[in-house]
Amino acid sequence: MQKLERIFVALNGWALIVMLSAMALIVGTNVALRYFTANSLPWADEAARYLMIWMTFGGAGLALRVGGHVAITNLHDTLPTFAQRALRAAIVVVLLGFFAFMVWVGWTYAQRMQYQMSPALRLPFLYVYLAMPVGFSLLIAHLLLITKPFVMAGAYKPRHDGDAEDDSLPGAANG
Repeated sequence: MQKLERIFVALNGWALIVMLSAMALIVGTNVALRYFTANSLPWADEAARYLMIWMTFGGAGLALRVGGHVAITNLHDTLPTFAQRALRAAIVVVLLGFFAFMVWVGWTYAQRMQYQMSPALRLPFLYVYLAMPVGFSLLIAHLLLITKPFVMAGAYKPRHDGDAEDDSLPGAANG
């Protein structure tokens, strides 16, 4: 199971790297073309925008794994250990419900947009709006993979597999 998790995380990370590279290449090429030829690619801004949308939704799960989202821990820190675990379990249940709801909302919205075309790329907006259900599905998968250490110890996954946990991370288990 750990090997599958590493593969899943690596594929998610590589997909983001490919999207960021494509975005940088498109924008860089467009800037160079404007500078050297006074012309630009009419679809470059649109492509970069859609890649940014996909990167945002696709990367949210990886940020969740390492505690990269905003958290307010005042209440949590004042509770005894058992109550902290119960609160973290409740947070996981609420997040799973919210993420599942957003998958449904995103899928519904993407289906509604399937016949509308983007102005420059002539791409069905379905492919743009699919970022939402795909991203929230990835959030569900990442949350399920970190649930046990998070609920039991308030710990997140290390940033790199095999590395020691970063003690500077909020909620990271110390030694």
